[in-house]
Amino acid sequence: MKKFEKWQGCGNDFVIIDSRVDDEIDDVQKISQICDRHFGVGADGVIYVLPSKIADVRMRIFNADGSEAEMCGNGIRCFTKFLLDGKAKKKLKVETGAGILTVKIIGENVTVDMGEPILSAKKIPVAGYGEEKVIGEEIEVDGKIFKMTCVSMGNPHCVVFVDDAEKIELEKIGPRFEVHEKFPKHTNTEFVQVVGKNILRMRVWERGSGITLACGTGACATAVAANLNNLAEKSVEVKLDGGSLKIDWQNDNHIYMTGAAEKVFSGQFDF
Repeated sequence: MKKFEKWQGCGNDFVIIDSRVDDEIDDVQKISQICDRHFGVGADGVIYVLPSKIADVRMRIFNADGSEAEMCGNGIRCFTKFLLDGKAKKKLKVETGAGILTVKIIGENVTVDMGEPILSAKKIPVAGYGEEKVIGEEIEVDGKIFKMTCVSMGNPHCVVFVDDAEKIELEKIGPRFEVHEKFPKHTNTEFVQVVGKNILRMRVWERGSGITLACGTGACATAVAANLNNLAEKSVEVKLDGGSLKIDWQNDNHIYMTGAAEKVFSGQFDF
């Protein structure tokens, strides 16, 4: 039997497993079974708490299809609350696939220093642009032309600004963006509408998970893309299907994400 807790941040939900003692990661089939909403616990991903030699703790996150993600903004907030909720300590340094990130609990919310956005196409990666930035560039998907702005927050994002985010058929267009030839490592895709001054409405198709209610790294990428396209300032509110996140792109070039994280339930499972 394996113990777990289920947490959610803006509706983005995760099964968290503490593996600091056995340092064990389940195989892809088990991860997919855990995430199955009909026959498993049900989640957008599985997060493992692991020991670290270079930080307080290490986080590894796997998407619902069993593929590993470099980072997850909503996930790291849930991860931090899982470890520190009710404790005097309010700050962690977390080793992730995107580097070491500093996370603080402030009141009921969690603020994450998400680091610096990566804008070099080669490093995101986006094919065909070399080291250039990809800002408002055309891409053809499913016979239609969109304008994309690409950002990496340790994982790749393609941000597309639209007139009405609610009219986007995510289930149809999302998978086409994810596996487009421009994205050699596939991509997360955000469809974003400017709904007010420094207020952005975002819907997301996540690489390896599909439609989710929120994406923290996607919200950060969206804030950067909005600023680069002169659609917003550097401090914005991003409204997601599952709630809102505050994103600040500060003068040190780091992006700070603030939002809630809540425990849903705990339990144990046996394969």
